[in-house]
Amino acid sequence: MTEQKTREESDSLGTIRVPADALWGAQTARAMENFDLAGGAMPPAFIRALGLIKATAARVNGDLGLLDEARAEAIEAAAREVAEGKHDAAFPVDRYQTGSGTSSNMNANEVIARLASRSGDLDVHPNDHVNLGQSSNDTIPTAIHLSALLALRESLQPALAHLATVLRERATELDDVVKTGRTHLMDAMPLTLGQEFGAWATQVEHAGKRLERAGNELCAIAQGGTAIGSGINTHPAFAAAFARRLGVLTGIPFQPAADAFERIAAQDPAFNLSAQCRGAAVVLLKIANDLRWMNSGPNAGLGEIRLAALQPGSSIMPGKVNPVIPEAVAMAAAQVIGLDAAVATAAQSGSFQLNTMLPLVACNLLESERLLAAASLSLADRAIRTLEPMRERLADLAARNTMLVTALNPVIGYSAAAKIAIEANESGRPVIDVARERTDLEEEKLRALLDPRRLTRGGLPEAD
Repeated sequence: MTEQKTREESDSLGTIRVPADALWGAQTARAMENFDLAGGAMPPAFIRALGLIKATAARVNGDLGLLDEARAEAIEAAAREVAEGKHDAAFPVDRYQTGSGTSSNMNANEVIARLASRSGDLDVHPNDHVNLGQSSNDTIPTAIHLSALLALRESLQPALAHLATVLRERATELDDVVKTGRTHLMDAMPLTLGQEFGAWATQVEHAGKRLERAGNELCAIAQGGTAIGSGINTHPAFAAAFARRLGVLTGIPFQPAADAFERIAAQDPAFNLSAQCRGAAVVLLKIANDLRWMNSGPNAGLGEIRLAALQPGSSIMPGKVNPVIPEAVAMAAAQVIGLDAAVATAAQSGSFQLNTMLPLVACNLLESERLLAAASLSLADRAIRTLEPMRERLADLAARNTMLVTALNPVIGYSAAAKIAIEANESGRPVIDVARERTDLEEEKLRALLDPRRLTRGGLPEAD
């Protein structure tokens, strides 16, 4: 094997050798030696955010006269390349690193400085020029907010909206299909599949709104607070100018945090968004489990719907088909719940002026958003859109539902109705047959009172 060519780089701790063609420098190389816990680098979405931040900072520093125009342009152009994902391989730092994310910040500074210096006409320094007026302590929290907001608006919210739309479409299509409702997994009053699907859609829509509100909190960013929130070593106008320009660049209404000390010391807005991701996961898990129950069988289960057969379900039982999409969605939802638990731990792990689990917050939050978006699309297009109702079985179960007797309560009283229900259950006879014998109600009235479709619309008998 040929020996890898290297070059010598230096930082405040001395010199270190790095691959000759590497875009990173000494501090990235040290981080690579020190950190190998996760076995994976920071997500591309986070690297994109760092690129956007560095490009914005360079332009603002140029406009404020703190950077000469040549360096400002070169850094901005190089940072945009990073934001576009052209150099993701140059960001190898493990995600479990120094708690402030300094290693990732310096990774970005070194890569962008080398890219900006590639013409040979400029000497661009990672700290003095690329990191001018910035600290890891305000840059990494800002990158968390920016990357999470971009993922929320570009991916997760559209995916949830798509799921809600598909549910609404199926709700309209299946509103004529009456089924037995269930509470405590026991027979309850009837409803339509449309009503059931509509309830799921409402859940998804509400989850989306909660996520949107949580995302709005992330628009107030730490950038400009530098080390601890005081704004040391940055121009007084930097924070406002940075937020304004980043807003133009992304279409998100960023503004400087009213209290930069708080925004650096704590990660409450990111934790809140993570908690709302957990809430959305709970919604998807509920829908997935309902689908699994409704699809159970085909003979010994509920057998109310038939999910599309996507693959053989068993290596030993021929013909078996499993609810694979709801199961996959349920696992993704469970993972999001676990990721949020870690974020909760990370959010309380700041000491005084700085949270020291920032990379974990970033990675888990982005992974939660990614999982939820993928799960929502999969549930919508591979399960909800393609499932078929078992109409005959649903109608038969609804007709034999002894809880239909509830409709007799206003007419004959709870106790008398309960006796009819008990006798119908014990004898296995339809409620209407027992009611004929135990009441003096006319046939037409009985049929009207015990009509499952009428009962899906609620109301009192007199309202008919």
